[in-house]
Amino acid sequence: MDFSLVGAHALAYLGDSVLECLIRERLILKGFEKSGKLNSEALKYVTAVNQAAAFANIENELTEKECEIFRRGKNSSHLNIPKSASPKEYKTATGFEAIFGYLKLCKNEERIIYLFNLAYTDLNI
Repeated sequence: MDFSLVGAHALAYLGDSVLECLIRERLILKGFEKSGKLNSEALKYVTAVNQAAAFANIENELTEKECEIFRRGKNSSHLNIPKSASPKEYKTATGFEAIFGYLKLCKNEERIIYLFNLAYTDLNI
């Protein structure tokens, strides 16, 4: 199956969970154990504003296909932009998530970890 044909919202939905799991795993490996602290630390990474900033760290490393997936995610229609982010930040975050969703469907775990480590350098273990 050509996973690049999966809808942008579905890719972003999956990518959001991929990123959430990786962030939670890294926080636990860094020594955070209490759920309240884990949740507050995770918020430093999973908000649209922070995901848009993380995207800037990987933007120059993307393949042509990943750029295409990002554009599709970024340009998909958005109805619920949070007050905490600008429309541009939210769209960038959606494209960022779509990349990780696409890579997960392609079972490209190595690429997921590589891009994640570039995006979130302070979470590297």
